[in-house]
Amino acid sequence: MKTIGLVGGTGWVSSLEYYKIINETVNKKCGGLQFPKIILYSVNYGEIYECNQNDDREGVYQIVKKGADTLAKAEVDFIALCANTIHFTYDRLSSEIKLPFVHIADATANAIQEKGISKVGLLGTRETMEMEFYKDRLAQKGIEVITPAKPEREFIHYSIMHELLKEVFLPETKTGFISIMKKLKDQGAEGIILGCTEIPLLIKAEDFSLPLFSTLEIHAETIANFALSL
Repeated sequence: MKTIGLVGGTGWVSSLEYYKIINETVNKKCGGLQFPKIILYSVNYGEIYECNQNDDREGVYQIVKKGADTLAKAEVDFIALCANTIHFTYDRLSSEIKLPFVHIADATANAIQEKGISKVGLLGTRETMEMEFYKDRLAQKGIEVITPAKPEREFIHYSIMHELLKEVFLPETKTGFISIMKKLKDQGAEGIILGCTEIPLLIKAEDFSLPLFSTLEIHAETIANFALSL
């Protein structure tokens, strides 16, 4: 069994779920008292938030790289970044750290393709929705991505930063998310990517008529399966 390296704390609420899902997935496959070997490097998200407020992408990169470097020195076999947004660091990070990475967008794209879907709506942080790193990764797999209008993107981003990352899940926020998802459906989305790993803790599959792609669950299960692969 490979040793998993997780860069988490982005935020801690979903990192807890990563740990739970990875353990459950491995145990389901292996049985008995078999569980995965995991080393978690948990960042102080406040430092990342401050960098984002100042458009300091280099600062965010250095925070993520320090976590990945620490995991590499701890002799993990591969690394996963436990958030969608920080995957903007992936290309540079994977060129500087010579370990395999399990990419969240690749795992999500595979799940979308399994459903035979080619056009999806994307919800996430401002950076995930507005930067090209995530959409381009899906486009490489032939998946078209649409995002909400700017005021709705601001609502989603605010809710993530000031509620979900603090484990606050309000019914009125859920209602707002579902309203936005309906608009994406009207624009031709065949499914919705819950592209922040806290969103699946607010929105569940039964809450909406289209397929929902929980990047948290998809990524965590992919990490578990990779740990068991030869």
